[in-house]
Amino acid sequence: MIQFLVKRFVPDYENVTDPGVRSRYGTLGGMVGIACNVFLFLVKFAAGAAAGSVSVMADAFNNLSDAGSSVVTLIGFHMAGKPADPDHPFGHGRIEYLSGLFVSMVILLMGVELFKSSVEKIIHPESIEVTLFSVCVLVLAILLKFWMAHFNRTLGDRISSDAMKATAADSMSDCVATTAVLLGMIFCRLTSWNIDGYVGVLVSVFVLKAGFDSAKDTIQPLLGTAPDPELVSAMEHYVMESNMVLGIHDMVVHDYGPGRLMVSLHAEVDSTNDVLDIHEEIDRIERGMNGKFMCETTIHMDPVVIHDEMVNKAREDVEAIIKEMNPEWKFHDFRMVKGQKNSNLIFDLVIPADQMSRAGEIGAQAAERIHREHPGYTAVIKVEQSFV
Repeated sequence: MIQFLVKRFVPDYENVTDPGVRSRYGTLGGMVGIACNVFLFLVKFAAGAAAGSVSVMADAFNNLSDAGSSVVTLIGFHMAGKPADPDHPFGHGRIEYLSGLFVSMVILLMGVELFKSSVEKIIHPESIEVTLFSVCVLVLAILLKFWMAHFNRTLGDRISSDAMKATAADSMSDCVATTAVLLGMIFCRLTSWNIDGYVGVLVSVFVLKAGFDSAKDTIQPLLGTAPDPELVSAMEHYVMESNMVLGIHDMVVHDYGPGRLMVSLHAEVDSTNDVLDIHEEIDRIERGMNGKFMCETTIHMDPVVIHDEMVNKAREDVEAIIKEMNPEWKFHDFRMVKGQKNSNLIFDLVIPADQMSRAGEIGAQAAERIHREHPGYTAVIKVEQSFV
């Protein structure tokens, strides 16, 4: 069913990195969500009114809010697919994250409202009438919501959309909520004990947790979360495949929305190679990165000395000291300014982000250690963090 809908309404559906295709996926998900949730609201409202059940009525309005969330998702994907303009040179892709965050906020709001109405039901209980119609409606709602969760998760995974994954999480929480409502009604029918309010409280907890988890997932890319380690590793491997590249460092990956990555890095090359040959190779790597990873790549060329025995020996000495001080530390941009009695070793020391508060202390310790073990060296160190 999902594949049929995708093929029917998403032309070129396999090209998931294209903003236009992503927008059509979002449109499909939004339209399906609106249709299903409006239908569920109508039948649940009728069933809840007939049974006099606050939990069923709350569940109905939860579906109505889901329909509104689908509208927001639909608008978000449409706006995210807009091309870049002078005011937004990197496009509008982050709107998709904002729409996912809004959906999460709606889930949290509904969880709070459901909790309040359920507590009121506990304090002032009212009798409910369990009918075959209400039971059938709830069973139908559970099955439909389960399919919707699978539908949105499939589309979300296919296009790497946090907004659609948030919608899938909401649908799964609805499954749990409606199941709890159904079990509560059956229990009331079998025992004559009215636990409608208590079931509502339990349901609200699931809804609140789903909203919190979804909000966390959508806030992370807006705050600037670290890129996927597997993606970084694949990019590094691709660049290092070049025979001219000796090493890479200072990689930065900026996320401006799904399919809109900006990547910059420094590539170390042999300083004795012809600069025009190096430039041509760097251009080739940039074009390859853009095609393979659908990103805009800028590579800075760093010439390094590799045929000087004194420089190589100094680099090995520094590497041994840095590795002994902390295996997590790395260094790059190594240069040696030779003197008759003393040589300056100039390099950047990369440490984990959580150690940057001690950057000055770490740099001083490393410089002192190098000079103590090799009195002929004076280290000039710039301490920095890694962004990948």
